[in-house]
Amino acid sequence: MDDQPRATVCLSFDFDAISLWVGGFGPPTPGTISRGEFGAVGTRRLLTLLERAGVPGTFFVPGHTAETYPEITRAIVAAGHEIGHHGYLHEDPLGLGSREREREVLLRGLDALDRVAGVRPVGYRSPAWDNSPHTIELLLEHGFRYDSSLMGDDFTPYWCRIGDVLDADGPYRFGAAVDLVELPVSWELDDFPHFAYVSRGGAVRPGLSAPSKVEEIWRAEFDFLYREVPGGVLTPTMHPQVIGRGHRLLMLERLIAYYRGHDGVRFATMGAAAEAFRHGRASP
Repeated sequence: MDDQPRATVCLSFDFDAISLWVGGFGPPTPGTISRGEFGAVGTRRLLTLLERAGVPGTFFVPGHTAETYPEITRAIVAAGHEIGHHGYLHEDPLGLGSREREREVLLRGLDALDRVAGVRPVGYRSPAWDNSPHTIELLLEHGFRYDSSLMGDDFTPYWCRIGDVLDADGPYRFGAAVDLVELPVSWELDDFPHFAYVSRGGAVRPGLSAPSKVEEIWRAEFDFLYREVPGGVLTPTMHPQVIGRGHRLLMLERLIAYYRGHDGVRFATMGAAAEAFRHGRASP
């Protein structure tokens, strides 16, 4: 494609809000719930930042968040951003126990997003950044076009698979590719482990890194993509209750300006990036 960008940047935001702390990451106490509440503050700030910068974003919204903050969810849509599916109550697919229960959660999230904002997402991101043996088949069954939960590459989208076989006595056997694009993620490009302080079950995740450290990493990841992976896609993952603090928003503003300062860089929703990957490729 003559108009293929040198690099694509997809700014993605997991608008977990309170669901993160109620849905298993808690315990849900007044303190943790208030951290989820700050996600609403952060999302409003992000909508202002994205409007000023003139760039699109993709917000992965649990159904519980849509029902708790319907006005903000509708504001995301009204501003022209994409909404993706992110469970109902930030459930880990591996912990749901059955295909039927996972389908129920998937449908409940779809119903909430439709009722609140009139959207039918084409993209899915697992709240646990992991999928059950049933997830990909369920996404195909319900018309999804892409997933963004796995880490089999860094800057190059690829086709999802079903039917992988793990054999401890032999090589891993890869299953068949299917018509679902994977837009890979990574912990390095996630704001939560860098910034979020969490004390849970006697263990402490300190977080609270200086934005300068994270900015250095996110710049260098982009620099490598830009030099070595022409046409690659950068997919930083942010959480409004984390990135929404003032000093971190200033970091995000600087990064947007830095990425934009390179020739041939396009900002796109993740849905648009998935369709760009499909263009000119036969479905598997």
